[in-house]
Amino acid sequence: MCAETTLNIEQAVIFAGGLGTRFSEETVNTPKPMIKIGSMPILWHILKIYYHQGIKNFVICAGYRQESIKEFFLNYRSLKSDIEIDFDGDEVIFLNQKHEDWKITIVNTGLYSQTAYRLKMVKEFLNEEFYLTYGDGLADINLNELNEEHTKSRSLLTLTAVQPKGRFGALNFQNNGFVSEFHEKPIGDGHWVNGGFFRANKKFLDLIPNISQDVTFEQCLESLAQMGQLYAYKHEGFWAPMDTLRDYKILNKMYEENNAPWKIWND
Repeated sequence: MCAETTLNIEQAVIFAGGLGTRFSEETVNTPKPMIKIGSMPILWHILKIYYHQGIKNFVICAGYRQESIKEFFLNYRSLKSDIEIDFDGDEVIFLNQKHEDWKITIVNTGLYSQTAYRLKMVKEFLNEEFYLTYGDGLADINLNELNEEHTKSRSLLTLTAVQPKGRFGALNFQNNGFVSEFHEKPIGDGHWVNGGFFRANKKFLDLIPNISQDVTFEQCLESLAQMGQLYAYKHEGFWAPMDTLRDYKILNKMYEENNAPWKIWND
């Protein structure tokens, strides 16, 4: 039997258009992917995770407050570089340019569209093989391992499975009622959940009929599972979503204390 050939993936797609209603304290005026960890939006942190591992081509499925995402990247070059402005000649010269060599396609996929429909709307920009993630989750994900597992599985889509930590300490009791063990925020209930980092083949979209505006990507995952086309790569490293104000504060504290496992790049 011939050895599997692992494809070199060059593109990542990011869902960044939702309303962020569970995080309304911050998303009234700002889309969730643009909420900052440290001095930069979480979307920037996600791009850096991919870029550090060789991905330079990004497709962003925008929607709610999509203009702020566009403005950020339109101004990104000037934010990352020193500039010289010649007001007389109406010229801007970028000095000491430090920006990444990204190619970013930002598509307005609608205000109320669900995730599957957003992906369908950017289909013309997709490579045959690509990575896919949400705009509000961080991990020290190893993309090479994810890609290798996906290739071996021969599936059309591979998700990253994670075990989130519990929010509260867990107790074990002796028969007399005394506590025998206390575990500070152990791994939840032992179940694996969708960690939001995917490796996809574009063909899977053709297997899902009637993707309308209200169809979620998670519904597509259910269909692919029933078809035997959904594989799981188990990631046992760091993973954290930013779903709530509490999550936001925790991630910012980690970053400020230089204890951010997802920061796999050097400044």
